[in-house]
Amino acid sequence: MTKLMIYGAAGYTGRMVSSHAEALGLNFVIAGRPQNEVRLAALAGELGVQYRLFTVDDLAADRSALDDITVLLNCAGPFLRTAEPLMRACIAAGVHYLDIAAELDSYRLAETLDDDAKAASVMLLPGSGGSVAMLGSLASHAAKRVDTPVMLSIALHVAGGFSRGSAVSASANLSPETLHRIDGSLIGRSPDEVRDFDFGSGPATSFPVTLPDLVTIWRATNIPNIETFLHVTDGAFPDGDLAAMPDGPTREQRDANRFHAAVEVTGADGTMVRSVLDTVNGYTFTAIAAAEAARRVLRGEARGGFQTPVGLFGHGFAETIADTTIIDSEAKEKSDHGH
Repeated sequence: MTKLMIYGAAGYTGRMVSSHAEALGLNFVIAGRPQNEVRLAALAGELGVQYRLFTVDDLAADRSALDDITVLLNCAGPFLRTAEPLMRACIAAGVHYLDIAAELDSYRLAETLDDDAKAASVMLLPGSGGSVAMLGSLASHAAKRVDTPVMLSIALHVAGGFSRGSAVSASANLSPETLHRIDGSLIGRSPDEVRDFDFGSGPATSFPVTLPDLVTIWRATNIPNIETFLHVTDGAFPDGDLAAMPDGPTREQRDANRFHAAVEVTGADGTMVRSVLDTVNGYTFTAIAAAEAARRVLRGEARGGFQTPVGLFGHGFAETIADTTIIDSEAKEKSDHGH
């Protein structure tokens, strides 16, 4: 019998993922740190599942918590602290590892552990739900519209505010430099090189950021030049005391604020195409997509080593989640954005 463990289930996104897992009829348990026992016990009672208590560091000495587990879905940020011990424990225990990380370091770690995971026939699938699944599907879709794609610029439009966990995780992972991929290599760039993307309502100023898609899109498409941008509305990234933030956007706030992404892909002949993705709020998308990814992996859709959602499930994966759609613009013969 295959069984899923959702670690970090007491958190904002972890609770939503657990609810979706229950709705899908998955065989699962929830888990988290001992200090979250009250919330975990209450959630376990609501969902009719077992709960387990351990810190990520406990598993190095005692892997018994994973004895009957087939797939672990890590929803506990900051992933800077949880991804490595959980990935290593999963490799040692023969358990497939999924997470919802949006920070580059988790993906570079998966690259580093790729050979070890393959040797153990264990899959590492960071970003199984969330922006990596969204942007990967959009990028792969657009890349197929040109011959020999050589340049990809992609931007995520975040609306509706951040959860406390996302804010804490992101602040712990603020990259000291802004990166883009040039001729296959990750190199630094100026964070001041802002530019406009049209997410469907006219040009919106977006700033360059270091997103994990610099790794995942490259692995999925082999496009040598990739740059990633962010446009945030409804208040910039939160500052002040993050611990005093609300748990996360309310259901009404999520329903009122859809996410969008825009991509431009240029082919070797200079032809440029643009596509825009429209989907539900990012937290809603992440919870649905992560639970669906776990369902598919439990069903046997897995390959050893570091995988991406698009590489594993195909470029249409995001469009299977909620009411996600991709809209194409007409191709232009020559790029109107120089690089």
